[in-house]
Amino acid sequence: MKAYYRLLLAVTLSTTALGGCISHSKTANVKADQRDMPIRVLMVGGGTSHDFNRWYKQADGNTLSMDNLCRVIYTNNTDSIPYYLAAADVLYLATNQPITLAGRNAIFEFAAAGKGLILGHPALWYNYKDWPEYNLKLVSGGASSHDSYGSFDEELVNIKHPVTVGVAHQFTLKDERYHYILDPAGPGIEVLANSRAANNSKVYPSVFVVKNPKARIVGIALGHDAASHDIADYRLMLRQAVKWVADR
Repeated sequence: MKAYYRLLLAVTLSTTALGGCISHSKTANVKADQRDMPIRVLMVGGGTSHDFNRWYKQADGNTLSMDNLCRVIYTNNTDSIPYYLAAADVLYLATNQPITLAGRNAIFEFAAAGKGLILGHPALWYNYKDWPEYNLKLVSGGASSHDSYGSFDEELVNIKHPVTVGVAHQFTLKDERYHYILDPAGPGIEVLANSRAANNSKVYPSVFVVKNPKARIVGIALGHDAASHDIADYRLMLRQAVKWVADR
């Protein structure tokens, strides 16, 4: 009888261990399958001074959807942010519209969960006097002025970062050159590219990583119109930025 119970215990332990291995394998396979799926991007646009539908919904939407890299949902209704964000891997903010308290909370909860954010051209401005936490914690600064629309040079500072690898080390484009100023009270940034204009000796960060303690955040100050959105180096940086913040 004792031999019987010893055999029964051995079979039970063996089955339990095997079940544990199978469960772990299934979990690993699920994670691998998820990495092969398109990145779910919520792009929020709309507001003033830019053609959001043309350059963000259409141009950037097409850039990110190429080769099934991303599945993009675009909205210019900021009230819908909490609804769509629940199923997103990456939030691409490209808006200067007001955002409700529910939307603001959803954005900060998304960041606190370690998700990825892309802060596009309009979203790097000081848009929210009643929401200073946005610029302080998510942008680590911002812009409140820019050069007149015109030509300037982009110069890569870090050519080995996953966002900038393969991008031309220097290229020229036309845009609003944002005067991004770092807030020393924020988490800080890692500069990936600077902008330099012939008629202005001041150099400003134009592509950078925000050193948020939880989220992966990339700021891209370029993006006023076709002169940014349609050039190969911008499109490559955008695609690589989304992949990097999504940890793909």
